[in-house]
Amino acid sequence: MKTKTTKLNATLKISENAIISIAESAAAEIKGVALTSTNKMAVVKKTNSLISPVKVKFSGDSVSVDISIIITPQAKAAETAKAVQNNIKAVIQSMTGIAVSKVNVTVAGLSVEKN
Repeated sequence: MKTKTTKLNATLKISENAIISIAESAAAEIKGVALTSTNKMAVVKKTNSLISPVKVKFSGDSVSVDISIIITPQAKAAETAKAVQNNIKAVIQSMTGIAVSKVNVTVAGLSVEKN
């Protein structure tokens, strides 16, 4: 959990789950992203439990984000990943005031539509 002190000497605490939700929503806004956990994409571990494709790590006054996405067949992977990086950074910084040191995007796959 990240703690931030405001100008009014009030304390604001932002949970890791809040940052994860913001990152998921920001990624889902990008054209070419087919799935993130907000669309029910999740990674299944050996225990068959669902986990978020987003990981966050607080370091000092900043946060880093790792996210896995699935893209549409029409999307260009590099362009889509860069747009996801930029949007996640901008949205987290805008909504929370916490600096984002880096956003690592992994294109985990390509969506396949079944007819």
